[in-house]
Amino acid sequence: MNNLFRPRGGLLHHIRVWVGCFAFSTSLVVQAQVPSNDASAIRAVIEAQLDAFRADDATRAFSYAAPGIQALFGTPAKFLAMVQNEYPVVYHPASVAFLALQEIDGQVSQVVQMTDTAGALWMAVYTLERQQDHSWRISGCAVFRGTGRST
Repeated sequence: MNNLFRPRGGLLHHIRVWVGCFAFSTSLVVQAQVPSNDASAIRAVIEAQLDAFRADDATRAFSYAAPGIQALFGTPAKFLAMVQNEYPVVYHPASVAFLALQEIDGQVSQVVQMTDTAGALWMAVYTLERQQDHSWRISGCAVFRGTGRST
């Protein structure tokens, strides 16, 4: 189900992400170790998309989205407009820290802590898909308000 970057996500998506985060944090699910070369490639894709957002480069940002996301939005401009309106912390984060990378039941997720320009903390949970050419593309992102503020 490609529902990453659906504005604010549906209830089912939020439940799946929270269950995944809970299972990850309590070790109730057996996780596969993501190979270091894949972990580096995954981080590079997310960083590249964030750089494209900072540059307002809709075409480049859209290029890192998985085919299902591209089909959902149709054009780079529509995709960028959605991110600007619905995910302002992803569009222009003040800071970014890569946290847990996990693979559960074949689904790869990267947790990224972000701080917005007001200093509020956020958690972005990215899901990624491996493409036929072995590259990684972003298939979704759920954003949750964290507690506390950046120091």
